[in-house]
Parts: sequence; C-alpha cells; structure tokens
Amino acid sequence: MNSFVLANCTTVDGALSQLRDGAVIKAGGVDLLDRMKIGIEQPSKLVNIRSISGLRGIHQTDSGLTIGALTTLSEISEHPVICKQYQILSDACGSAATPHIRNMATLGGNLLQRIQCWYYRSADFECLRKGKDMCFAFDGLNQYHAIMDYGACPAVAPSSAAVALLALNASVELNSTKRGKRVLAVKDLYVTGEDDPTKFTAVGPDELLTSIMIPKPAIGTRSAYQKYGEKESFDWAIADAGVLLEMDGNICRRAVITMGAASPVVRRSSQAEAVLSGKPITEANAWAAGKAAMEGAHPLSMNAYKVELFPVAIYRTILLAAGQMDRDPSAAG
Repeated sequence: MNSFVLANCTTVDGALSQLRDGAVIKAGGVDLLDRMKIGIEQPSKLVNIRSISGLRGIHQTDSGLTIGALTTLSEISEHPVICKQYQILSDACGSAATPHIRNMATLGGNLLQRIQCWYYRSADFECLRKGKDMCFAFDGLNQYHAIMDYGACPAVAPSSAAVALLALNASVELNSTKRGKRVLAVKDLYVTGEDDPTKFTAVGPDELLTSIMIPKPAIGTRSAYQKYGEKESFDWAIADAGVLLEMDGNICRRAVITMGAASPVVRRSSQAEAVLSGKPITEANAWAAGKAAMEGAHPLSMNAYKVELFPVAIYRTILLAAGQMDRDPSAAG
C-alpha cells in the first residue's frame, strides 16, 4: 500500500473542497481499504467523511424515509419502522456480510462498492475494468458472473441494498461544489462497462452521495428479500431476489421483482411482474413468475446453474413477501 494523505472532514462542504487531484472518499472503508491492500487502487489522498454527523440517521416524513449515507447496515436492518414498513430493505441490509462488518459498513458504501470479479480484484490481471482491452471472465472462471445483459463485462453488481432500493423506487442525493445538488434514481445509479469500462456508477469524482430517499409505500404493500450464496454467512450472493407486492385483499395490484447477481447492474424483471399483477399470489403463479424472470438468460460456460437457482429464489421470496412461507433456512444471512 502506498503512502497517502488523510483529510478528516466534519462537514459536507469541507469534504467537497477536498475532492480534487484524484482524492477518494472513505466512509466505513470496507471496500476501499480492501482494494488498496490488493493494490488495484492507490489514491494519494483519502477524504474521511466518517465524522460528518449530518450524514447519519433515519428520518421518517409524510412522503417516506430519508436515510443518511453514513447510516450503517446494522442500524437500518434493526430500525423498527424499516422492519415494519420496508421489510425488503431490512432483509437486504441484515443479510450482508457479517455482524461486525454490518456495524461498520454504511449504506452509501454498500451502494457504491466495486465489483467482486476475481480478475478485477487481482493485481495480476490487467482487465477491461482497469482500462485495458480484455475481459478474462468470458473464457476463464465465470461461475459467479452474470447470465443476462452482460455486454463487454459479465461481473455482477454486488450491492444487496441496491436490490431492495430498486424495488422501493428509491433515489440518492448527490452533492458537488461545481454542480450543486442533484437527485438520481437508483435505477440510473449504475452503469455498465460499455461506454467507459472504468466507471461503475454515475457518481462523478467531485460528487458526494449524502442521502437516500425512499417514497412511502402504498397501502397493502408487503415486501421481502432473500440472498443465496455458497456459505450461510460472509459470502457474496450468487442469486438474490427482492419482491414488493401491493395487495388488495387476495389480489396483487402491482408487483416489483428485482434481482442481484444476475447482470452487471441490479435488474428489474417486467416479465415476472406481469405474471403476478392482477392475480392472486399462489404457488403456481409464484413459480411462473420465477421462470418468467429468466427470459433472455444467456449463461456463460460455468454458471448455467443460476438459470435454475433464480426461479427458486424468486418463487420463495414471493411467497415470503405474501406471508405464505417462512424465511428459507437455506438462504444466506
């Protein structure tokens, strides 16, 4: 690890003034420090925002929730309002990593973490996402990679919180000295490697993610998230599913089905949603929705199992959200 300057900031304006000449923001530092230790990122300056108190907390308003970017995953997963009204987010944050990491990791950091592709994470491979011209995953080890919409890079989006926030139609607030404040929908937060392989999100180098806004759920909303990995804890998802159902009695007025670990960005399945909308939630309909979510899947040489795993994950999460099934004991987290 190279030497660097550490700038400790206590205000948003102070942090923004430091974002120049390749400076990198550090909050919990879980992902950043990992990249620095590996040697794939060597910033000359770290802008420590951990002490900006205004970026932490969960605030309920008439229109929904505002969550500070420095709020930890543990604080979110245990918050009574989130557990009751935004169960999908509580589930997603509570299933990430391990308890001690959730106590340190922030929501903003979870959203902005880099891909976990082992070729990108190794200093020995100069891959497409590092500005070179080759992706090693297509002809290499790709059992954890994307099965849909992968384009030039099949590494999957790693954020569990993003799967939930996409289903909740959440937005993030970004602050910049030059551009001021702007609001970006979570669905527009992530970018693929097509235009600029070295970019992972739409957040500019001079911008600071300060808060996440979630609209108030409609009456009758039920939701859930489940994650499946090789290990029960401290593992990345090989398939995860978010489900939001707006129920009118026994009938689903509207469904939102989201997936992580299926494509380079968190994905919403309109095909699966169409199967459920206007119909009762039954095992048959839940299974049909899970199968529909795999329309257009093109697995790589080592990950065809995901095409079988995702329908099961979605099926079980639909029934969990509807209150017709207990949490899957084989799910991670």
